[in-house]
Amino acid sequence: MTTTPRTARHLLRDREASLILGAVLVSGFGSSATALVAGVWVKELTASDSLAALATAALWAAVPAAPWLGALADRFPRRPLLVATDLAAAALLLLLAATAAPGRLWLILTVLALYGVCGTVHDAAGTALAATTLDPRLLGTFNGLRLTANEGMKLLAPLTGAALFTWYGGPAVARLDALTFLCAAALYTLLRAPDPLPEPRPRHRPRGPLLPPSPPCAPW
Repeated sequence: MTTTPRTARHLLRDREASLILGAVLVSGFGSSATALVAGVWVKELTASDSLAALATAALWAAVPAAPWLGALADRFPRRPLLVATDLAAAALLLLLAATAAPGRLWLILTVLALYGVCGTVHDAAGTALAATTLDPRLLGTFNGLRLTANEGMKLLAPLTGAALFTWYGGPAVARLDALTFLCAAALYTLLRAPDPLPEPRPRHRPRGPLLPPSPPCAPW
């Protein structure tokens, strides 16, 4: 579906769509800034290029497990899951800002890996929430605007993060990202549309055509 100015205005007049889009925008801004700064921050702390690369790898380590982590969105209510992952990510970033030091590389890597897990679950839950909350006629326009917002943040946020890192250091970028996640959590709590529980999946799937029940066996 092509996004036109008219359909975009119609979408932004929808309260729920505007709140979800705003949450995507602010959290995407902070995430993009952190993704750029993480490796540079570790490089500054350790003066090691290999450890800087390891920090970036830790940040993206959860991506191969995305199908399994994304399945959480099919097991829990999406809105509480989004709020919980936003708050967890904010707490991890504040912990990182307060404790990052050259001798605590293990803590930095652990926090970055858990932060990546939160982001993977958050993306899956956000997609599912939009699909179940918004008018199906708005989904095409919403997805187009969400993609535009995400790509726009990838251009703007790294510049902001780099400038903030240069002036105030890595902790300032981590605090900024934590603030964006707190804002996103607040926006999700303002949603009024019902958040239906995901339908349970069958534990066992038939492997072949169903056979008619066999007749009762005669007694011995």
